This record gives sequence, C-alpha cells and structure tokens, in this order.
Amino acid sequence: MEDVAARAGVSRALVSLVMRNSPKVSDARRAAVLRAAEELGYQPHVMARSLASRTSTVLGVMVNDLRNAFFADIVEELDSAAQAAGFDLILNTGGRSPTREWNALHNLLSFRPAGIILLSPVVPAASIQVAARQCPVVLVSRTIRAATVDTVNDDGEAGSALAVDHLVGLGHRRIAHLDGGGAAGAAQRRRGFEAAVRAHGLEPIVVRSEHTDIGGENAVRELLAEYSRPELPTGLVAGNDFNAVGAISALEEAGLRVPEDVSVVGYDNTSLAALRHLSLTTVDQPRKDMARLAFSALLERVHGERTEPVRHLLHPSLVVRATTAEFSVTGGATR
Repeated sequence: MEDVAARAGVSRALVSLVMRNSPKVSDARRAAVLRAAEELGYQPHVMARSLASRTSTVLGVMVNDLRNAFFADIVEELDSAAQAAGFDLILNTGGRSPTREWNALHNLLSFRPAGIILLSPVVPAASIQVAARQCPVVLVSRTIRAATVDTVNDDGEAGSALAVDHLVGLGHRRIAHLDGGGAAGAAQRRRGFEAAVRAHGLEPIVVRSEHTDIGGENAVRELLAEYSRPELPTGLVAGNDFNAVGAISALEEAGLRVPEDVSVVGYDNTSLAALRHLSLTTVDQPRKDMARLAFSALLERVHGERTEPVRHLLHPSLVVRATTAEFSVTGGATR
C-alpha cells in the first residue's frame, strides 16, 4: 500500500479507502490509485486486511461432493449473495469423507472467515460445534441440535413420499429405494420412503447405496442379482439425481428400458435432471431459496443480530418428466 501511495502521490489511508471501495474518494484520486496499483502489480492481501481491521470479508463454503450438480447450484446462488453483500467466498470439498471434511473445515477456519456454510456435511456434530465456537456456522441439508448452529433443509420424508405416491399412482407395486447410506439427509428420505410404501399396503425394498452415480450402478446390479426379471422392482426411488443417473445406466446396460420396464425417480431436480436426453422425473429441492436462507442466517450471526438458532424446513415438490410411466401387470409400462 505504501508503494502504491507513493506512486499515486496520495496517503496510505486513501489507498486503503480505494481498495475497500469506499465512496469517500473522488473519481480522479480513485483512478490514480488504481492505475498505480496496476503498474506495480499490487493486489490487496485479504487475510492481512482482515487482521488489521479485525473484521473479515471472507466466507467459507465446504461442499460434500464437487461432482454433484446440486452443490453447484447452491454455491452459484451463495456467490451472488456474497458479492452483493461485499464478501468473498473460499470454497473447498470434503469428498464425502468425515476425515477429509474435518481437514477441509480446519483449513477454512485458518482463513479466519466471518462465517462458514457447510453443504451436506458428514463430519461429526461435535466437530461442527468446535467450528461454531470460532465463527458462525450454517448447515444446508444436514440437521443438528446445537444452539450455535443454524440449519436449512428440505423435508426429505415428504419428498420421498411424493416419489412413492407418484409411482403407486402409476400402478407400480414393487418399488425399491436406493438410499444414500450415511450421507446427510439420507435417513430422512429412507424413513419417508418406508412409511409411504407401507401406507399403500406394500413392502418396502431398500438397497444400501451412496449419493453417487457409481452407487446407483452398484445398487441396480445388486437388485438384478437378487431378483429374477419377473420379480424385479418396477419402480426405483433414487437417493438423488446423480444416483439415478447411475441406476439408469446400469438398467440399460442390462437390457432394461426406462421407463418401459423400470420407472426411475431422482431427488434434487438439478440441471442434470432437466437435460433433454435424460428428462428425469425427480423431487425438487428449492435450491435457490435454501441458499438465500442460509446466507441470510449466516449474515444475521455475523452482524450479531441474533443468537437463537433458526431451523428452516422447506417443502419439496415433484417434477414429472420422461423416466416414469404407467405400469400394468400384464403389459408393463405404457405411455
């Protein structure tokens, strides 16, 4: 800053104002400072600036799985909100591993962020509470009882019930759920699936899986190994859209048609589901609303406006596309 100030012929304090986008600087002086900064190749040191001012303009975001389009949609909305509020995002991933997530969370904390948003974390609740003692923390798609942590979720039980009701309404009686294993939110979706199937007088079939495409492929192969073709479930409720894509791939590899032989429902309604060649029937999570609520909750904590926890629970909806169809015992699926 001193070098820039000397080059521009202004004070160091004025350079600081320019770098913080203060409106208290004339256009001429702002232009002179920015020109000097460009000539010297100067970039503000965000962490040093935060330490000097004792305030941070950095927000941390940890993503469960970078390959899942659901998280990309959330991060895009968070980034827009952060820029509008004068914050920068630092993003990393835990790769669906509790150990890796703790390391990733520790790395985010090393930047001394104003706050952190965790997307579907699988790290233990105790670790999340440790982080919350250092800065505000908001969870998206994960529940926790800690009073120091805010949460934003969709109603996973209701979402699974929507999928089951849709398949039953189409005539399906053998319906399987490819669950998310130990993933955040998987237990709620599994409970919703089982309750909805039993409410229709049917027996739930649950296959252990992961919220990945490989998990979907493996789960379908397990079903194919366990059931003969006449007894194979005709409807699948996947753990998420990514999982559904893998399931469809394995079904087609086995010579089964979707939806003529097996109907498939995803979860999340990501941009992937809307692709024309896939056109996946799926449960929609209101991702933009979830991101906005998470950011708003974090800012309230950052600005000291609230100390009580908030628990946002949003209602999902069903988006019907081309991967589900009517089923009859005699004729299979019909359009």
